[in-house]
Amino acid sequence: MDDSMTGNVPFPDRDTVAEKLAALSETDKSYLALLMENAAQDDNLLDGLRRHLDLAAGSRVLNSLKLENLGMWLGGQAPDRLQIRLMEAARSGQHPAYQAFRTGLSRSGGLERAYPPVIR
Repeated sequence: MDDSMTGNVPFPDRDTVAEKLAALSETDKSYLALLMENAAQDDNLLDGLRRHLDLAAGSRVLNSLKLENLGMWLGGQAPDRLQIRLMEAARSGQHPAYQAFRTGLSRSGGLERAYPPVIR
């Protein structure tokens, strides 16, 4: 039996995380930062991020600046263990919503801080 049949829904669910990412108020940032402190919540965070990006890709109006700012904030706040997974999520779609998020994520420099280039 899967989780949906037993009523065991992960907490927080992807829709809750997607809503927090969409709003990104100071309270939401605190909530998300707390979520990122717990490695057990990584999958929930990434599921919510993918949901948010999918919803942005399907909306009539695309707020590229907001998505870029989200990428910059997440890239700057996320622990090293999440940086590659965030970039994978950003590269998982070709829609401009994903591209805007990826631009912000790249500008944050999070991946480079987590994995500095090796100079020989």
